Amino acid sequence: MRILIIEDDRMIGEGLRRGLLDEGYAVNWLQDGAAALTALSDGQADYAAVLLDWGLGECSGLAVLKAARDSGNAVPVLIVTARDSIRDRIAGLDAGADDYLVKPFDFGELKARLRCVIRRAAGRAETGLVHGALALDPIGHRVSLNGADIALTAREFALLQAFLERPSVVLSRAQLEERLYSWDDSVESNVVEVLIHGVRKKLGASTIENVRGVGWRIGPAICGTQASPSPRG
Repeated sequence: MRILIIEDDRMIGEGLRRGLLDEGYAVNWLQDGAAALTALSDGQADYAAVLLDWGLGECSGLAVLKAARDSGNAVPVLIVTARDSIRDRIAGLDAGADDYLVKPFDFGELKARLRCVIRRAAGRAETGLVHGALALDPIGHRVSLNGADIALTAREFALLQAFLERPSVVLSRAQLEERLYSWDDSVESNVVEVLIHGVRKKLGASTIENVRGVGWRIGPAICGTQASPSPRG
């Protein structure tokens, strides 16, 4: 899934970017409020969540947040800032933030809070995703079929997670590319098909089904023994 970082401190921004990339997220990073306004004000950006700094110069993070909410953009927002007063926390949450984290912070806590706001936005309380005999653990980055761990690449994992989070929705190639890749990634024309082929090879041909002319969706819930999955290791 794709995360937008809005942070003007290069060291912090780069640390967040690298850390989230290592966790399998696609990451876009903006360093000023004006660019953030453009990215969020139309309400159409397909981000799983936004990490938003408060101090962005002339156009503050709070102004960006208010503009996004005024335009109808409901993307989950986690404010990450050095402003630690109760008054500031109340102002940030009342402006539409879903959570508030004070710098300096532990990266493990940031990841947990990020997962939490994404779950809440999706209307889920549980952390794992289950589809019949298929289970995906976003925290441990594990996939199992009939209780046996299956080894997926980071992008295959992200692709499967995209389908499991919205099991009744058909996702187009453009939607999947936008979710899986950052702005500066080089994306080949057949990359989605290659990833789908890899997931089907490891989990079964019926795991992801094609909807001709539209895109793909998760297949029927897998029950019982699935033929020839590739176990972890």
